Amino acid sequence: MRIFDLQKKEVINEKDCKRLGYVADVEFDICTCCIEALIIPGEGKICGLFGRDEEYVIPCRCVKKIGEDIIIVCVDEDEVRKKC
Repeated sequence: MRIFDLQKKEVINEKDCKRLGYVADVEFDICTCCIEALIIPGEGKICGLFGRDEEYVIPCRCVKKIGEDIIIVCVDEDEVRKKC
């Protein structure tokens, strides 16, 4: 699977069935060449516009299932939300 394919998939948290968004980027370890986390942009500042203050950084260990259209994760939203 390519990163491009991941960007087409919506990420859903199984804890509360909330849609977190779509994968925008990935974090990977240069030494091992392994993906460490998925990065999903947070909501926009004003009505979804004008940039973003936060993003979700979801470790790969929290990914439960990758399907054709969605990625199921199990995370505590407050723990994976980071300032940009």
